Amino acid sequence: MIRKIFRKIRNFFTFKDIHYSYRIDGTTFKTFDKGYFRKETYPNFSEEFYRFKLLLNQLMINKGSATFYKFGDGDFYFLKGLPVGSAKPGNRALSLDYSQIDMDFFVNTSKKCSYYLCEIPLHNRILFQQTFKPIEPDFPAEFIYGLVANRWLFQNARLHGLKVGLIGASEKLKIIHELFSFAPYSEYIGIESFDDYIEIPQQFACDDVFGLIEGLKIKLRKSDCDIFLIGVGHVKSGILSLLTEIKSGIYVDIGSGIDALAGIVDTERPYFGKWKNYTLPDSSMYEGVDFLQFNNKNRIFLTKK
Repeated sequence: MIRKIFRKIRNFFTFKDIHYSYRIDGTTFKTFDKGYFRKETYPNFSEEFYRFKLLLNQLMINKGSATFYKFGDGDFYFLKGLPVGSAKPGNRALSLDYSQIDMDFFVNTSKKCSYYLCEIPLHNRILFQQTFKPIEPDFPAEFIYGLVANRWLFQNARLHGLKVGLIGASEKLKIIHELFSFAPYSEYIGIESFDDYIEIPQQFACDDVFGLIEGLKIKLRKSDCDIFLIGVGHVKSGILSLLTEIKSGIYVDIGSGIDALAGIVDTERPYFGKWKNYTLPDSSMYEGVDFLQFNNKNRIFLTKK
């Protein structure tokens, strides 16, 4: 209760709109991170954003193959074997101790993706450098948030005739699939449905990454999707760069974008300020779901069909 009160007070006094140079059409982003209030933090944001969309368009038109790794501070803790937050054994990514899994495999595999994205505040970029040096981020991670929040990513894929699949926690994918049976949701997302839903364990997926890879081989080779949107937590470091070897396609790590599609995203996350969190009438669908930082804002309760 005290934390909620403190959060409300902090938000009232410190949250404000980002600098206009970081705005993305169709989204809202208010923050207290001072890095977003100065153009100097990332002066080429708009030019890079145009280049990123152009790259995605070219990949979609040519039905190309590439992997996009979105870096966050949790990835730093996991790849460094530091028991913090979601990277702490028993919390989310793994139940085993770091000494019981092949961390060299995760570290080496994480460094073989096509493109890397990192949030623009300096502390994020420092953590990225400490994790991936000499690799440099290709684009800001904010681009991914924005293109999910304004639905451009999957709507544009459809315009190019691509089939779009999801790879994510089974509990969340089941919610997304069911949400599409409600017209207001599908109209908001701008597509009728996704074409494939490839499920992975919601918790402790890192415990048996090699078994997970074998399962993905079977599922991906059966799929006819051209692009996959991925939200799988820290296990991405052990699987993402391998996916194009299993099946040619575009694989985009959207992280908490999966939560947005499931209607459970924290609207204080970058660019999700006005995201509509559509909620199913059947509350049992949410039993056992791992809510990240859901703040219950912008909820729209659907009624039974």
